[in-house]
Amino acid sequence: MQTKSLQLKWVVAASLFNNTGAALLWPLTTVYMHEYLGESMTIAGVVMFVMSLCMMMGNYLGGVLYDRWNPYLAAVIPVIFATGAAFLLIFFHQWPFFAIWLCLISFADGSSITVINSYGTKIEGKSTRYVFNMLYMAMNIGVVVGTLLVGVLLPISPVLVFITTAAFYAIFLLITVLFFNVQLPKATHQRRLNRQSHRGDRRGVRIVYALCGCLMTVYLSYVLWETVMSVRITNMHIPFFAYSLLWTINGGVIIVGQPIVNQLAGYIRVRTQIIWGIAIFASSFIILIFARNFTMFVIDFLILTVGEMTGIPAVPAYIDQLTDPRDTGYYQGLPNIAMSIGRAIGPLYGGLIIDYFNYEVLFITVSGMMLTTLAYVVFLTRSK
Repeated sequence: MQTKSLQLKWVVAASLFNNTGAALLWPLTTVYMHEYLGESMTIAGVVMFVMSLCMMMGNYLGGVLYDRWNPYLAAVIPVIFATGAAFLLIFFHQWPFFAIWLCLISFADGSSITVINSYGTKIEGKSTRYVFNMLYMAMNIGVVVGTLLVGVLLPISPVLVFITTAAFYAIFLLITVLFFNVQLPKATHQRRLNRQSHRGDRRGVRIVYALCGCLMTVYLSYVLWETVMSVRITNMHIPFFAYSLLWTINGGVIIVGQPIVNQLAGYIRVRTQIIWGIAIFASSFIILIFARNFTMFVIDFLILTVGEMTGIPAVPAYIDQLTDPRDTGYYQGLPNIAMSIGRAIGPLYGGLIIDYFNYEVLFITVSGMMLTTLAYVVFLTRSK
């Protein structure tokens, strides 16, 4: 039965359980395929790349279904597929079934991310900046919980990881079925007028695409911390547990700091928040050139985290201001597609630059890409 209004707590809860379930699988993929299934690192890399492609396709399809079909069914159906694949993973986790289920889950998760963000734009009584800050915090709590659980459960049994993953997806499905069948508010007259003004010179749409290009470079850079940076740090004779500790620090700072960022809405324009956040994020990769000990890596990661939690959550809120509410699903899908492209390209780009040049060249080039695309965003939005 359809309820009258959408509540923020259920959208945040859906994001939390979705990201916790996903975070149980992503760190496991390469290790499980290589050490448990005996597949090569090349095959594991190909599977990760295909997973990113599946997520991109899900991002796009979720937006189309939300805009052109039925938002509630667009929310529920992908979660049904993800939950089903997670349960199948418990019983069929040999090659190639393991890869098939993960690709299906990635496709469904891509759709769910777009739909959850689209629902987030329809919550009444809260600004979109506040909503997306809360969704971002939920995502990071999920990542912290998921990665901690997989570290504890994997040494006991991979099957235990799969059972826990299925349980989180089942709760995610329950929340979606029970609380997403709501009457979504219609676009306000003012937002339609805003969109008409953007349509006149097409700048609004150009800004959206420029932001997505910038996001792609940000996540191309970010994924380096999840891949090649572990090798960089351990090659400096810093133990692997110290590298893992950086991610715990990252999640903890975001959980503590995000409520503070929420207060920026009353003092700083969303455009300014994005520009400063991404600039700080990019500067952390310049500092990486000089990092030679664990203390420097901690300081650098703290700078990266401050930039991340300041700039990234504000992007979908800004896109919501710039675009037609009737196309919410499409435009909220674009930044997720850009992130997925960056995540897919990043490991390959990082490996090539390290093989042919060195880490310093890698850090200079990615910071240059981020600052160049950010400068274009600044140019386009100078009078917004």
